[in-house]
Amino acid sequence: MNEGIQWTEDDVRFMRAALQQACRALDEGETPVGCVVVRDGAIAATGCNRTNAARNGTRHAEFVAIDQLLEQAGSDAAAARFSECDLYVSCEPCIMCAGALSLLGFRSVTYGCPNDKFGGNGSILSVHQTGCGGCGGGEQQQGQQQQQQQQEQQQAADGAAAGSSGGGGLDQQLPKGAARQPGRLYPSRGGLLAAEAVDLLQRFYAAGNPNAPAPHRPVRGRPAAPAVLADAAAMQLG
Repeated sequence: MNEGIQWTEDDVRFMRAALQQACRALDEGETPVGCVVVRDGAIAATGCNRTNAARNGTRHAEFVAIDQLLEQAGSDAAAARFSECDLYVSCEPCIMCAGALSLLGFRSVTYGCPNDKFGGNGSILSVHQTGCGGCGGGEQQQGQQQQQQQQEQQQAADGAAAGSSGGGGLDQQLPKGAARQPGRLYPSRGGLLAAEAVDLLQRFYAAGNPNAPAPHRPVRGRPAAPAVLADAAAMQLG
């Protein structure tokens, strides 16, 4: 997380809206993570975890909001204007979501509490600093971009040779407006209203997740504390 950030009134307002989405998830028995996407100074989309309801592990709050934006834009990624979007999310995006934000070209991310197990914005990986284009960064990413450009040139040449016979290449299989390039980097800030985000998560895990799968291994009882063992031994000797 970032220390000493001067949060604006808008930052706090948008994060509170994200926390409201997290509360909604908690009420519905989902892991309480929520988000809002801000574009042109206003909330353009909202999302909260739907993994249990959808029985789909990818239905994180970020993906729910992204789907809203795409639906509004008629599934046109360019019309969704992701590069003008700022995400406010109650918990640090996981690696999967951080990769999606990079590939879509989000402008910035602001999160509440860190995600110590799966965080993709600094806790485990720093996807926001390396980008995601095959989930590689640096020289590997540049190499992928060069390879991609060569493939595009070859496809263009093949298309010209084919004329109007209509060959339906890879570009025609991509979503309308999708960019075939490595993911972008984006600034990420954390710690805004983190205590409130943590409180929601603690309430969820204290109650237990009824949709969690049964453990594959038998649950073993915890060993007794040393003081208890000593008392038991004394009783046997007496």
